[in-house]
Amino acid sequence: MSADAELLTTRVTVDALNNEKYDNVSRIAGKEIGGGAIGYQLDLNTDLWPVSVGDSLTMCIATSLNLDGSKDDGKGWRDSNKAEATLADDYDYVCHGKIYRFEEGKGDDINVYISFGGLLMYLHGPFEKLKAFRMDSVYLLLKK
Repeated sequence: MSADAELLTTRVTVDALNNEKYDNVSRIAGKEIGGGAIGYQLDLNTDLWPVSVGDSLTMCIATSLNLDGSKDDGKGWRDSNKAEATLADDYDYVCHGKIYRFEEGKGDDINVYISFGGLLMYLHGPFEKLKAFRMDSVYLLLKK
């Protein structure tokens, strides 16, 4: 995978889970494992992919699913008739969305907001770790 297409790959914990507002969606929250400074909140379809507090997840955010990092051809990854492998093959939960806002955080931190068809994600962490993010379409990939 091209380093240009992979914006962030890290291990995170699920520290909180709130499923009171919607039937099939839970808001999960946690932080990077190993003393990393990235935190997150994510609306997740837990009916499709259940998680529990205490789970460790691998989280990847990428601009392309092509293993060579080349831009997608405009077709969805499910619509492709190709038998070629994609980054999605290595993950259990994949969704496509759009980065729609940045904010300055405390000190050198920034906040990044992403919408995956109404399921929202909020990332916060050091500018150095999140500086590759741009107003762009992205894929969120998760696995346990």
